[in-house]
Amino acid sequence: MDPEDAGAAAEGPRQLSLLSGFPPRPPREDAKGVGAVLPAEHDPVARVLLDTHVPHLDRPFDYLVPAELAAAAVPGARVKVGFGGQELTGYVLERTAGSEVMHRIQPLRRVMSPLPVLAPEIARLAEDVAARSAGTAADVVRVAVPPRVARVEKEVEQRLAEAPRHSTGLSPHAPGPSHDAALADYAGGPRFLAELAAGASPRAVVEVLPAHPAHDWTDVLAAAVGAAWRAGRGAVAVVPDQKALARLERSVVDEIGGEHLVRLHAEDGPTPRYRAFLAAATGQVRVVLGTRSAAYAPVDDLGLVACFDDGDENLVEQRAPYQHVRDVLLLRAGRSGCAALFAGHAVSPEAQRLVGSGWARRIAPPRDVLRVHTPRIVSTADSFHAARDPLASRARLPETAYRAAREALERGPVLVQVARAGYAPHLACERCREPARCTACDGPLGVVSRRGAPRCGWCGRSAHSWSCAACGSPRMRLVTVGALRTAEELGRAFPKVPVVASSGDAVRAEVPGAPALVVATPGAEPVAEGGYAAALLLDGNQMLMRPALRAAEQTLRRWFNAAALVRRARDGGTVVVTAEHEAAVGALVRWDPAGYAERELVERQSLGLPPAVRSAAVTGPAAAVAAFLADLELPPAVRVIGPTPLEDHEPGPDGEPAPHRALLFFGYGVAGEVTRRLRATRSKASALRKHPPVHVRCDVTDLL
Repeated sequence: MDPEDAGAAAEGPRQLSLLSGFPPRPPREDAKGVGAVLPAEHDPVARVLLDTHVPHLDRPFDYLVPAELAAAAVPGARVKVGFGGQELTGYVLERTAGSEVMHRIQPLRRVMSPLPVLAPEIARLAEDVAARSAGTAADVVRVAVPPRVARVEKEVEQRLAEAPRHSTGLSPHAPGPSHDAALADYAGGPRFLAELAAGASPRAVVEVLPAHPAHDWTDVLAAAVGAAWRAGRGAVAVVPDQKALARLERSVVDEIGGEHLVRLHAEDGPTPRYRAFLAAATGQVRVVLGTRSAAYAPVDDLGLVACFDDGDENLVEQRAPYQHVRDVLLLRAGRSGCAALFAGHAVSPEAQRLVGSGWARRIAPPRDVLRVHTPRIVSTADSFHAARDPLASRARLPETAYRAAREALERGPVLVQVARAGYAPHLACERCREPARCTACDGPLGVVSRRGAPRCGWCGRSAHSWSCAACGSPRMRLVTVGALRTAEELGRAFPKVPVVASSGDAVRAEVPGAPALVVATPGAEPVAEGGYAAALLLDGNQMLMRPALRAAEQTLRRWFNAAALVRRARDGGTVVVTAEHEAAVGALVRWDPAGYAERELVERQSLGLPPAVRSAAVTGPAAAVAAFLADLELPPAVRVIGPTPLEDHEPGPDGEPAPHRALLFFGYGVAGEVTRRLRATRSKASALRKHPPVHVRCDVTDLL
């Protein structure tokens, strides 16, 4: 009897006499030729999250667990299922005793591996992140769980079969010198470590000392990780890039030993990354260090989540739903009740908001300690230096900066921070100053080397016979100067001094302590042995003039990070900043990151801008955006701007209009309801296909 017939028989009596004399109908086979499926004896239903991009399929689906797969289909296992006539990958969220649709339920087709790659805690976290970001849980899981490497799974399964799962969190280890002293110079630092070591869950924002001769930010994080690990709990620490990860790994290895931690970083390659992930997922290690995806590392008995430099744009996921690592760690700390630590030389307005709300405590060095460990900071825009050098505001390398570099080169290396990579990224007409554009695609023209011909930054074509479309002049001039051009100019200004470039694809992690000029873009500054003797912060006005909400905030963060690599003033360290922005330069001279962040937060509260409020962007065809907003039925407290056409998008090749974007601003009190409606409306539009799809993204400060 078909399952449908069985269900009908249960609803009422059937005229069985009419069927008398007919043999029983054989079990129905599905499209794969599988006969009647014998379900598992215990919990025969698996709730499966499908790995799909379709918004309206973002919910668990029930599948029957065949008896032969009962042992392998554990919560977290990766499985293959049938859906809509195709085979999809999914993850078992849980096993249950029954389902509301038992008479129509399909069986699991196969279990790819019995290893629980999606821990229940991470599945719940993925749902929390998706709900906050108005995205789908499947998109978040795609970030959280690395791509499968079957050979690595077999290795781990064999190792677990030979040696059952165990915890190595308290295994014998003879660590090097403890990093607990790294927080001794901070008000509240020793107390934070003591609470963490006692099993408590303190939460803090740490303003890291610059130029300390004995320790740096890596030792601060290592001390916190070591305290949690010695208390028998796990820890997850996230940094913005590979360079910072290598530094942190060395400090944590010194603290707890290399056998008790793994690192998660995409550039390590699929096999090492998946092996490290499974070591954490199977409980072989309790400490995970890494970049963005490490925020989801499945660590047993999580006691601490930590992040360095949470204002770095590298911590924003580049795939939907574009979540920030800081928000992921906050959600994880809130759900698990673990400790949280956000450290950096700068303080983001978001971190300052955590302190102001009482969610986290501030840990910072007293002012007298700070004065001892900061370099001497000189602004060429102040009245004293402006009077001595009237042309300082026009010169890219003012006399004050040149003199500071010349004197510092007698003691060690000098860092030169510039805004752009490359040689000359942008060109313009020498006569009329119009930007030089490609005659084929209208892209910007630039020069990649000293003797190179101008090339288009979009299509790559060389512009050998270019002439200005506005005035006809065939001559060009440099508009912006990159790191390579700056290195070339400094090499002529300081003959016989080595010049090292660190930018773009050629980023240096470290440089020797010998005299040299190190030209680097923001974030690519190498660490100098013994610290830099001086740093020249060039192109500050250019970075500050970017038409972005966070231009000043991001520029100051980059200044703080570069200045922190310079020796303290008592050791001859000097930082010269050439910008004229009074608030940002003043905060750097005073070394007051929290004060600047607090002022930014107050100003944005008065303007109703993030992070004082939350935001969202709805992008797509004008009619689709309008229809989407009409279906949202937003609360009255939500402020909507637009839809307006995107200025940086041209009409499509078939005459399609440029996409439109609407910006939404809403308070934290209604944020949950707004993101729920955004998510539900997107799912409804996907299912009904009433209009072309629109792109929904929350917390879009980089678009403002």
